[in-house]
Amino acid sequence: MDIFTIGLILLVLLVMAFKGVKILRPFEKGVVERLGKYQRTVESGLIIIVPFVETIKKVDLREQVVDVPPQEVITKDNTVVVVDCVIFYEVVDPFNAVYNVVDFYQAITKLAQTNLRNIIGDLELDQTLTSREMINTQLREVLDLATDKWGTRVVRVEIQKIEPPKDIVEAMSKQMKAERMKRAAILEAEGYKQSEIKRAEGDKQSSILEAEGKAESIKKVADANKYQEIAIAEGEAQAIMNVFNAIHEGNPTNDLLAIKYLDSLEKVADGKATKILLPMETSGILGSIAGIGELFSKDKNSEKIENSSLIETKKE
Repeated sequence: MDIFTIGLILLVLLVMAFKGVKILRPFEKGVVERLGKYQRTVESGLIIIVPFVETIKKVDLREQVVDVPPQEVITKDNTVVVVDCVIFYEVVDPFNAVYNVVDFYQAITKLAQTNLRNIIGDLELDQTLTSREMINTQLREVLDLATDKWGTRVVRVEIQKIEPPKDIVEAMSKQMKAERMKRAAILEAEGYKQSEIKRAEGDKQSSILEAEGKAESIKKVADANKYQEIAIAEGEAQAIMNVFNAIHEGNPTNDLLAIKYLDSLEKVADGKATKILLPMETSGILGSIAGIGELFSKDKNSEKIENSSLIETKKE
């Protein structure tokens, strides 16, 4: 054989090897068809097929993402919002993924948009804005059930944006501002109320402490005055007892008592009063005074007798 023939044979062998030897990566599986009919599903690695008779379609098993375009959705309270989301899915059955859906990307996109209208159409605007997790869960369940026959599994769904109209946003902003101002006014009023209560309690406690202090001071003064009066009374009593004992020990006569009484009367009459009240039991004292008067009269009579006797003696 000549060189041309050898080269042609080598070229055919190379083409046969290129067509008959396939390599599948670890995240891939292959669907082998023989003359247009499903033959088998092969795993990753080195795969040998019959050239020009068998073909292989590679299926990526990795998790993939579908970006659903934004769309306008009408809520339950007739508000138009713009919503878009992303869908994460993975192929679990290469056979169904190849033979049960033509364009998986377009199919799941349309399916997601339709179900978004259904879910958000049952919610009001406030619920739509605050219930993203619930929307994600419901949409994932619906899509996962619908794509099960396509050999795929919807891993998760995430709402990227829920955008109300500008006038609604402005109204919500004003409402939020008014609500915040209301809360601020309520908090300020509560703070003022608490401060006034604390101030009143402080004034009350101060008044109570001041009153208790005054009461304690009055009590101390009263105790001091009481002690002083008791001490003075005890001193006067002791002095009276000493005078009384001294008088009884000295055994005074009525004459001495009468003289003391007269001295006392002089002090009593020394004031500016026009009337003087004397004790009722003054008969004994008046008797003593009368006795003193008789004593003085007796002394005068004895002096007269003595004087007359002296005169008679001189005459003789």
